[in-house]
Amino acid sequence: MEKKHRDKDIPEGKLKSVDELIDLIKNNRSMVIVSIKNLPSSQFQAIKKKLRKSAVLQVVKKSIIGRAIDKIEKGSVKNLKKHLQEDTAILFSKLDPFEVSLMLSKNKSMARAKVGQIVEENVVIEPGPTEFVPGPIVSELGSLGIKFMIEDGKISIREKKIILKAKDKVTEQAASIMAKLDMKPIAVGLEPVIAYDSDEDKVYENIKIDADKILEELKTANSKALAFAVKIVYICKESLGFLLRKALAEGKALEKKVNENVGIHNKSEENKSVEVK
Repeated sequence: MEKKHRDKDIPEGKLKSVDELIDLIKNNRSMVIVSIKNLPSSQFQAIKKKLRKSAVLQVVKKSIIGRAIDKIEKGSVKNLKKHLQEDTAILFSKLDPFEVSLMLSKNKSMARAKVGQIVEENVVIEPGPTEFVPGPIVSELGSLGIKFMIEDGKISIREKKIILKAKDKVTEQAASIMAKLDMKPIAVGLEPVIAYDSDEDKVYENIKIDADKILEELKTANSKALAFAVKIVYICKESLGFLLRKALAEGKALEKKVNENVGIHNKSEENKSVEVK
């Protein structure tokens, strides 16, 4: 009875929002908490529009989503509550959580770097002309060790320079130069934090998927596996062509060796015959 009294004290609008969230949780397979930290509003709206056919994306107060989770009977979903933060949104989809994560990885865009952000790859200043005339930028370039020269009254970068290595934090100087050169080294999008699969009644952490990285890893693994199969003479559709070519090459090498030995033998016999005569 006390609980009902507390619900009556909650504004009708919030109660309606809780009911809507409960319906979304019950009518979708996946509920994914995503981080929207450092994601510009314009890009958030663009991503939301792209995902419209596959997912429902909402920014909801912690208290409201927490109350909705409390009213769900299945137990595992309650583990999501501790991951609710201020810079998060909730995504609902009929796809499984890993399909959702892959979809999010494909809907990222490049953005300018802010001080303190971490870059995933080396940030390189390429050589070539710029539109800048000598001025305060000269000292900024010098502070980062960027070699330049003046051509036709404008600054031209002389040599390629790595100003940030992968996993480095963006410094104030680097952010300033990158902004001036209109460089966008940061991939931004919705980052999955944790997901709930209602079909399995399971919670998944660390489901961030980098499709390009996974593809490269698969290509490397395939290459190594093929080389190993050829080495141990394991016959399969993929290795058969390599094994036949290897056998042909080794056969020719063996034939050449045999012919050389036969030639040496024949020459030796001829020499013996000459000596007998």
